[in-house]
Amino acid sequence: MAGRADSTVLAGARVVLPTGTVENGRVIVEGTRIAGSSAQGAPAVDLSGHWIVPGFVDMHNHGGGGGSFTSGTVDDVLTGVRTHREHGTTTLVASTVTGEMDFLAERAGILSELVEQGDLAGIHFEGPFISPCRKGAHSESLLRHPDPAEVRKLMDAARGTAKMFTLATELPGGIDSVRLLAEHGVIAAIGHTDATYEQTVEAIDAGATVATHLYNAMPGLGHRAPGPIAALLEDERITVELINDGTHLHPAALELAYHHAGAHRVALITDAMDAAGFGDGQYQLGPLAVEVKDGVARLVEGGSIAGSTLTLDTAFHRAVTIDRIPVGDVVQSISANPARLLGVYDRVGSLEPGKDADLVVLDEDFRIAGVMRRGEWIIQPQAVRSA
Repeated sequence: MAGRADSTVLAGARVVLPTGTVENGRVIVEGTRIAGSSAQGAPAVDLSGHWIVPGFVDMHNHGGGGGSFTSGTVDDVLTGVRTHREHGTTTLVASTVTGEMDFLAERAGILSELVEQGDLAGIHFEGPFISPCRKGAHSESLLRHPDPAEVRKLMDAARGTAKMFTLATELPGGIDSVRLLAEHGVIAAIGHTDATYEQTVEAIDAGATVATHLYNAMPGLGHRAPGPIAALLEDERITVELINDGTHLHPAALELAYHHAGAHRVALITDAMDAAGFGDGQYQLGPLAVEVKDGVARLVEGGSIAGSTLTLDTAFHRAVTIDRIPVGDVVQSISANPARLLGVYDRVGSLEPGKDADLVVLDEDFRIAGVMRRGEWIIQPQAVRSA
């Protein structure tokens, strides 16, 4: 059920603010924004027994609801966006996968229009500048070294909407590409990499600031050859992406990241492909065939994990109920941190006056009960009383 909350007070819930959780708190919505005070006579909605948290921000997502960001039509992309909004993701970056350069430039043009319209928050290029040793669900024949000129070509095709590039920075041209991205305010993310510890440190010093799905598609942590994981966890300049779907990470690995990096350096992501919120079956991820069985996506050829079917409401629920991460820390990881990285924290990522009225209502079991985006209910809470 949809409807604009022109002047509404959401009252009685536990409200998670940047300063902490407020019991029996309230959030005032005026039009599309959060307000500091309410107009006289504004209707109140009783959300007792619920939580109100900021809308989720997903900085790594390839699709959902049967719609692919990597190869689908505009309608397909919008289907994916709507699907993830229904699961609490009110701000979303569209991620590509490895393809021919001209095709990726064409995709950037399509996706950039949706960024300009406000449907997407930006574009993340995952591939083709990654290691064949750690390619995961990327076509090896299409991989290339991270040539700064080609990185610039995709940046130009995105018309200022490129937010992040995932690079194997140890490859020829990797460090120069990191420097180029940093100079233009685009996130250089280290991922799908076979780098050593020392090579990873060099990339961080050059300006890399994100670890693409930490642990996945990179060498494991070794006691003599610590590899990229140790370098990424220990450096305060790095935010680590984590896919908390129960398949990509053991709970102990997630706990290690939170313990060592701290909640302020974790970004929970989905790495979702188009099966998210849609179901098992046969799919395409770029040029590669994928089978989704029991909610796990794997390449038909080779069996490599091929993204996820995760939505961020499930990641939130797992983090609080299974991993026992404090609610405030999860909110920081799933909303505030990615919003800061994407440069949109002035508008989203926390419940503060003047920001967009993007919020998620959770029941006492941390399941979705309502989703609001820019003052409009995408899912209107049902178990509430108006006063």
